[in-house]
Formats: sequence, structure tokens, C-alpha cells
Amino acid sequence: HNLEMKHLPGADPELVLLSHQYKELERIPLSDMTREEINQLVQELGFYRKETPDGPVPEEFQFAPAKPLPILLHPQAPTADGKTPPKRDKEEHPDL
Repeated sequence: HNLEMKHLPGADPELVLLSHQYKELERIPLSDMTREEINQLVQELGFYRKETPDGPVPEEFQFAPAKPLPILLHPQAPTADGKTPPKRDKEEHPDL
């Protein structure tokens, strides 16, 4: 799901990861990888493999493997009791 293969004659095979706006995020060369290694890579990246080509995709995988959008973090201001709240990872959503 959310993976499209395009065969480009003469080009070395590579996995091109795109953002929601179709901007290139990363290129991963596949020439030296076996089919099993490529399958493992896509699974590790978070792609969902449907049981059949027209099979359903669970709701939690609809946008997989998209990573959470980075949140604009504001400087941590002290709370009313004077303590600074714990810092979060840049990609961690505050509701998680």
C-alpha cells in the first residue's frame, strides 16, 4: 500500500521516498539487494503489505509509512510552579 513501482529502462533500481507534497526525501539504491532484502526494507520502513492486490488496508495504515509531521516547538517556558516541562522528541506528537 502506498508503494508504486516504475520501471525505467537503463536506470539503476532505487527506492525513492516522497513527502506528502511529492518532494523527494531519500533515495535508496537497490542494485545490490536481493528480493528478500528489499521486501524486508519496505517492511522496516513501515509499508503495509495487503493480502491481495485489491484487499482492504486497515485504517491505521492508510497513510503508512508516512512519519509524523515535525511540530514547530516553541521554547519551553516554565510552568506556574517554576518547573520547565519535559522536552519532547522533535517528531513526537504531543497527544502520543
